[in-house]
Amino acid sequence: MEKIISYPISLVAIVLFLLTLLVFHPVQWVCLTFFGYQAHKKCVDYLNFSLLKVGHLLGTSFSIQNRELVPKGVPIIFVSNHQSLYDIIGIIWFLRAFHPKFVSKAELGKGIPSVSYNLRHGGSVLIDRKEPKQALPAIKSLATYIEKHKRAAVIFPEGTRSKTGKPKEFAQNGLKILCKFAPSAYIVPITINNSWKFVKFGGFPYGLGTKISFTVHEAYPVAALSFDKLIEKTEATIVKAIQ
Repeated sequence: MEKIISYPISLVAIVLFLLTLLVFHPVQWVCLTFFGYQAHKKCVDYLNFSLLKVGHLLGTSFSIQNRELVPKGVPIIFVSNHQSLYDIIGIIWFLRAFHPKFVSKAELGKGIPSVSYNLRHGGSVLIDRKEPKQALPAIKSLATYIEKHKRAAVIFPEGTRSKTGKPKEFAQNGLKILCKFAPSAYIVPITINNSWKFVKFGGFPYGLGTKISFTVHEAYPVAALSFDKLIEKTEATIVKAIQ
């Protein structure tokens, strides 16, 4: 019954989602071209706020706990499990004060209004997962960027979304490069719950009444632990809080 009811609502949501991307695309260009980084960032913030509001049409709610635990004035590496597109949208909006930049797959860097433009021009990096020789220098450039500007990198070590909420094994290489070249950074684990339920029927229609939550965990400096201990602690912290 939920799936049947969701079809017309999801259709409206898709139209509004696409319209939002189309409207903000030229606005991003104007902001970046004529007013610079800060204006462009503000535009991207409100793009994602608007996309959250589209989610509300489907009864989706969003909450974040413990945001105050994120250190200020230092480079941040947000490490999170991954379940749906709304993981990214929520992180950009709720953690906008930390200027989150993403390690994203290269396919997203072209052809998607607003999204592709922001990934190419907003400080994130695009990697070809079939070409590890290209990926590592790109991630290194993101690490040096956050080290210099005291901003945040976001990485999903699972590499792809979990379709059931059950976490996949964390890959280590990307996080290792970020830690190596942003030595003053703090790791901030984030656990996302229920986001997968938004797409539990596949690409269409969407789930109704999903309660997506973001839980921020205690931060710790990259330099405080060996990398093996760091990845073990980070993965265990995130996975333990998955419901």
